[in-house]
Amino acid sequence: MDGEFLFMDDNARPHRANIVYECLQLEDITRMDWPAYSPDLNPIEHVWDMLGQRIAARQPPPTCLPELRRALLDEWCNIPQDQIDNLILSMPRRCKACIASSGRHTPY
Repeated sequence: MDGEFLFMDDNARPHRANIVYECLQLEDITRMDWPAYSPDLNPIEHVWDMLGQRIAARQPPPTCLPELRRALLDEWCNIPQDQIDNLILSMPRRCKACIASSGRHTPY
Protein backbone atom coordinates (compact mmCIF):
# COMPACT_ATOMS: atom_id res chain seq x y z
CA MET A 1 0.00 0.00 0.00
CA ASP A 2 1.17 3.50 -0.66
CA GLY A 3 1.21 6.39 1.81
CA GLU A 4 -2.35 7.36 0.86
CA PHE A 5 -3.79 4.11 2.23
CA LEU A 6 -6.39 4.54 4.97
CA PHE A 7 -7.91 1.52 6.71
CA MET A 8 -11.68 1.60 7.17
CA ASP A 9 -13.61 -0.55 9.60
CA ASP A 10 -16.70 -0.05 11.68
CA ASN A 11 -16.51 0.17 15.44
CA ALA A 12 -17.36 -3.46 16.08
CA ARG A 13 -15.80 -4.62 19.34
CA PRO A 14 -13.54 -7.24 17.69
CA HIS A 15 -12.07 -4.51 15.48
CA ARG A 16 -11.20 -2.44 18.55
CA ALA A 17 -9.38 -5.18 20.47
CA ASN A 18 -5.88 -4.34 21.70
CA ILE A 19 -4.34 -7.05 19.52
CA VAL A 20 -5.86 -5.44 16.40
CA TYR A 21 -4.66 -2.00 17.48
CA GLU A 22 -1.15 -3.35 18.08
CA CYS A 23 -1.07 -5.13 14.73
CA LEU A 24 -2.16 -2.00 12.85
CA GLN A 25 0.50 0.04 14.68
CA LEU A 26 3.17 -2.55 13.94
CA GLU A 27 2.27 -2.46 10.24
CA ASP A 28 2.08 1.37 10.29
CA ILE A 29 -1.55 1.29 9.11
CA THR A 30 -3.61 4.42 9.68
CA ARG A 31 -7.19 3.76 10.74
CA MET A 32 -9.97 6.05 9.54
CA ASP A 33 -11.92 7.84 12.26
CA TRP A 34 -15.37 6.31 12.36
CA PRO A 35 -18.51 7.50 14.17
CA ALA A 36 -19.40 4.99 16.86
CA TYR A 37 -23.01 4.53 15.78
CA SER A 38 -22.60 4.63 12.00
CA PRO A 39 -21.70 1.25 10.52
CA ASP A 40 -24.24 2.16 7.82
CA LEU A 41 -21.59 4.43 6.31
CA ASN A 42 -19.56 1.42 5.26
CA PRO A 43 -20.82 0.45 1.79
CA ILE A 44 -19.85 -3.19 2.21
CA GLU A 45 -22.36 -3.55 5.06
CA HIS A 46 -25.14 -2.83 2.57
CA VAL A 47 -23.68 -5.29 0.06
CA TRP A 48 -23.59 -7.97 2.79
CA ASP A 49 -27.26 -7.19 3.44
CA MET A 50 -28.09 -7.59 -0.27
CA LEU A 51 -26.24 -10.90 -0.29
CA GLY A 52 -28.04 -12.11 2.84
CA GLN A 53 -31.44 -11.23 1.38
CA ARG A 54 -30.62 -13.09 -1.83
CA ILE A 55 -29.53 -16.20 0.10
CA ALA A 56 -32.66 -16.05 2.31
CA ALA A 57 -34.86 -15.94 -0.80
CA ARG A 58 -33.36 -19.09 -2.34
CA GLN A 59 -35.72 -22.01 -2.80
CA PRO A 60 -34.73 -24.51 -1.68
CA PRO A 61 -32.33 -22.90 0.79
CA PRO A 62 -28.79 -24.23 1.17
CA THR A 63 -28.73 -27.13 3.64
CA CYS A 64 -24.99 -27.67 4.17
CA LEU A 65 -21.80 -25.64 4.11
CA PRO A 66 -20.73 -26.61 0.55
CA GLU A 67 -24.19 -25.61 -0.75
CA LEU A 68 -24.04 -22.36 1.18
CA ARG A 69 -20.60 -21.60 -0.23
CA ARG A 70 -21.80 -22.22 -3.80
CA ALA A 71 -24.93 -20.14 -3.21
CA LEU A 72 -22.91 -17.24 -1.76
CA LEU A 73 -20.53 -17.25 -4.71
CA ASP A 74 -23.41 -17.44 -7.21
CA GLU A 75 -25.36 -14.65 -5.55
CA TRP A 76 -22.26 -12.47 -5.10
CA CYS A 77 -21.64 -12.67 -8.86
CA ASN A 78 -25.30 -11.91 -9.58
CA ILE A 79 -25.64 -8.70 -7.58
CA PRO A 80 -26.31 -6.14 -10.32
CA GLN A 81 -23.48 -3.65 -10.75
CA ASP A 82 -25.99 -0.77 -10.91
CA GLN A 83 -27.08 -1.56 -7.32
CA ILE A 84 -23.49 -1.26 -6.16
CA ASP A 85 -22.99 1.90 -8.25
CA ASN A 86 -26.11 3.46 -6.69
CA LEU A 87 -24.84 2.57 -3.24
CA ILE A 88 -21.52 4.28 -3.94
CA LEU A 89 -23.29 7.33 -5.37
CA SER A 90 -25.39 7.56 -2.19
CA MET A 91 -22.34 7.92 0.06
CA PRO A 92 -22.08 11.75 -0.01
CA ARG A 93 -25.74 11.98 1.09
CA ARG A 94 -25.18 9.38 3.81
CA CYS A 95 -22.08 11.19 5.09
CA LYS A 96 -23.94 14.51 5.21
CA ALA A 97 -26.78 12.89 7.16
CA CYS A 98 -24.29 11.36 9.60
CA ILE A 99 -22.59 14.72 10.15
CA ALA A 100 -25.95 16.42 10.63
CA SER A 101 -26.88 13.85 13.28
CA SER A 102 -23.51 14.19 15.06
CA GLY A 103 -22.66 10.58 14.27
CA ARG A 104 -25.88 9.18 15.72
CA HIS A 105 -28.66 7.27 13.99
CA THR A 106 -29.64 8.59 10.56
CA PRO A 107 -33.21 8.55 9.24
CA TYR A 108 -32.62 6.71 5.94
